[in-house]
Amino acid sequence: MTATTSRPRRAAASTLLSAVLVVGMQFTAAGGAWADETPAPGTPPGTESTSPPPEVDGNSPGLKLRDGATLAPARVLDIVSVVESEGGEERREETSSNLKFALQAEVLFGKDSAKLSGAANARIAEIASEIRKQGAKKVRVFGFTDNLGSAAHGDVLSKQRADAVHNVLSRQLANSGISYEIRGYGEQYPIADNSSEEGRKKNRRVEVSFPRGEGGTSQG
Repeated sequence: MTATTSRPRRAAASTLLSAVLVVGMQFTAAGGAWADETPAPGTPPGTESTSPPPEVDGNSPGLKLRDGATLAPARVLDIVSVVESEGGEERREETSSNLKFALQAEVLFGKDSAKLSGAANARIAEIASEIRKQGAKKVRVFGFTDNLGSAAHGDVLSKQRADAVHNVLSRQLANSGISYEIRGYGEQYPIADNSSEEGRKKNRRVEVSFPRGEGGTSQG
């Protein structure tokens, strides 16, 4: 079987002066913010923050621009707080508006399998508890693989794994009025370097993400 390589994603550097509102300034662990027009590494299109940008007066006397210069459109930069378990088996990313949990495939499944392990239900139950706490009504479940093997096989396996996690979540969150988006992205959107086994292990994952505090109150 021929290994395929992931296409590197190039970040476009912005040379225009822009005004941004930085949100979520408290860190619980090492995190980062991305200031260009491309999503953060490992972020599928359409899953970025939708927080409204600040209003900026381009004629304010406090702004010092060169003659003829103009402001770029204002944008929101979400500060990402990342907490990763020892060994990287579990990863929690938190912004001002969203929560994302990533579980390595080895935590949930056997090798090249979409059958959940005996310990998987407890891990998924913890995520379900957080979904109830936040009152989320929209939940994304995305599967990912490394770049070994064929891309087609990775696409199928990652979707099967996302489906397996969704099946458990939907049972644990029955009658909660939640809508789900389930996708398998295969080797797309890696969060680590696929050239090492350590990186590939991080890329083999299932992510569950949802808005923070969407329901306004916690649901026991």
